Amino acid sequence: MMIDYLWMWSELVVRWVHVIAGIAWIGSSFYFIALDLSLKPGRELPDEAHGQAWQVHGGGFYNMVKYLVAPAKMPDELTWFKWEAYGTWISGIALMSLVYYGAASLYMIDLEILDITEVQAVMISLGGIVIGWAIYDGLCRSPLGRSDVWLALAGFGFLVALAYGYSQIFSARGAFMQMGVTIGTIMVANVLMIIIPGQSKVVVALKAGETPDPRYGARGKQRSLHNNYLTLPVIFVMIGGHYPMVFATDYAWVILGLVLVIGAVIRHFFNTKHKGLAPPWWTWIVAAVLTGCAIMLSSLGAPQVKYDQTAHATPEALHHASVELVIERCASCHARRPQWDGLAFAPKGIYLETESDVARHANDIFWQVSASHAMPPGHVIWVEDEERAMLSAWRDLVNRGQVFADRS
Repeated sequence: MMIDYLWMWSELVVRWVHVIAGIAWIGSSFYFIALDLSLKPGRELPDEAHGQAWQVHGGGFYNMVKYLVAPAKMPDELTWFKWEAYGTWISGIALMSLVYYGAASLYMIDLEILDITEVQAVMISLGGIVIGWAIYDGLCRSPLGRSDVWLALAGFGFLVALAYGYSQIFSARGAFMQMGVTIGTIMVANVLMIIIPGQSKVVVALKAGETPDPRYGARGKQRSLHNNYLTLPVIFVMIGGHYPMVFATDYAWVILGLVLVIGAVIRHFFNTKHKGLAPPWWTWIVAAVLTGCAIMLSSLGAPQVKYDQTAHATPEALHHASVELVIERCASCHARRPQWDGLAFAPKGIYLETESDVARHANDIFWQVSASHAMPPGHVIWVEDEERAMLSAWRDLVNRGQVFADRS
């Protein structure tokens, strides 16, 4: 029993560290992009300086000066912003291992989509992460990399195609999280493989009295800009993984594509504002319209079979059939003592063993089973679309108080 608690606490602590590291990384990224865009020329700046910004915070005044390549003489102390990114990825892949790789049969495999083993699912996932970075890096180094616009379009197309490809391999939840970890890896690899090595070469050249190669700064700035525009979609994936109507629909890959655009236009608004230019308010209209499209696709991608009103003679008959269905198909995991191997506690602490248990969670059951294909995971236990429609009709009865609804 103590091992079960240690496992649960390890997941909690790793998730906590992941959130803390992510906040630190995203915060510093947003700050430096805003700082870079707000720089202004000044008469008293050194010859090598690109611009400066005066800021006030916490009762103090700060004069920030940026050098386009590097100063002529290196300072005695230099702060590197990299450990936030590394900590985010390390804790993220550890969380992926604990939750998804450790229970791949539940969270990554859908036998209706592709019949693979747990080991195969994990290997495909890890290989996909590496290949995803390699293709993205190749696009950046190709002739497309000379144009930020064409590179952005190619990168967008690649990520959407990747999302669709993963939807043909993994379960809905697994495919969604695979995209999150892939995009996150691309962002961290930009820091580890491009930005920091380039800056290190500039520092070495300066210490040797040589002129640094300006391409390292240009390349690092391009990758940093990519990270800036990818941040909001990655956050959405982290949050969206808890909402089945986002990831467990037939159009989840399209929704992810829309989120990529929504995140880009929102960042464009703030980036333009930081430049001191007139804010492009149209970006919020675009974001709102695309969000509406995502909501519509979420609904269209849900099970579309309608409940046959003649299937049950009375509301009570529908209620008892629905409760029996949920207990039969769900109680092996959602129990006070789960029977499924590898589960020490019921997922999300939700029990579905008794009539009152089931009625109490009528809305949760609707979103997980009727409004999406999120549950049961991997179709290990089968639920027909007609049964999903029945549970939707039953939930309406429960909410209207037409059947037993003891939720105490």
